[in-house]
Amino acid sequence: MQSSILRQAIVFFVLTYAVTWSMWFGWAQMASPARWFLFYVGVFAPALVALGLTWKEDGEPGVRVLLARIFRWQVNARWYLFAIGYIATIKLLAAVAHRAITGDWPRFGQEPLLLMVVAIMISTWVQAGEELGWRGYALPRVSARFGLGTASVLVGILWASWHLPLFFIPGGDTYGQSFPLYLSQVTAISVAMAWLYWRTDGSLLLVMLFHAAINNTKDIVPSAVSGATNSLSLHASFVGWLTVVFLWICAAYFLIRMRGAALDPIAERA
Repeated sequence: MQSSILRQAIVFFVLTYAVTWSMWFGWAQMASPARWFLFYVGVFAPALVALGLTWKEDGEPGVRVLLARIFRWQVNARWYLFAIGYIATIKLLAAVAHRAITGDWPRFGQEPLLLMVVAIMISTWVQAGEELGWRGYALPRVSARFGLGTASVLVGILWASWHLPLFFIPGGDTYGQSFPLYLSQVTAISVAMAWLYWRTDGSLLLVMLFHAAINNTKDIVPSAVSGATNSLSLHASFVGWLTVVFLWICAAYFLIRMRGAALDPIAERA
């Protein structure tokens, strides 16, 4: 049974990478405005693949169950605060540590708080394009075989690596930045998201909110290095590496708390 469920996860990863990377390769080669259609097909590939596989495995009832998790909003208010404030808190801790170690404050972002809040509210729903796949479909299946803690790390590595082409396509905001730094950060974030998903009884809405908050508050204290050109190097900002340290301190706590836990992929589809 576990091997069959794990095969489903492997098929998901292979198809998601194949669809996304082929779309992004086409996007990078085109010059017309139509190229953005390819880009967004790639972005939404995790959800499209997850829904297609769920339809194949469980039919329309399974798809309805998966989609229903997007609207699972009745959770304790503290989880909303956790989702919205997690990465901002990590970034501010990194800024304080930077000040304590170097004597100088790092550069702070200039985005107005209201703009961040509005962006989070709007983009939360866009994150279904990823979270239906990574957390809704893949995480329960991988955790059935390896346990939730290990699964959160494995899914995190694959989730981060899925973004790899964007580090080599000129014009993107990650072009030239350190992928090893990004991999370290995203894997630790995946652990936190698995913790949140587990503690909210499988609420995709909360991990979508978490994802949106990361995207729109991470530049409270920016980590990007201006003019970076080597995405495979370890060269990154001090703030970036401090962020990794704090993310993994938290991730270690979550991994300890998730020890022995697993998500039941059968219950996820019931």
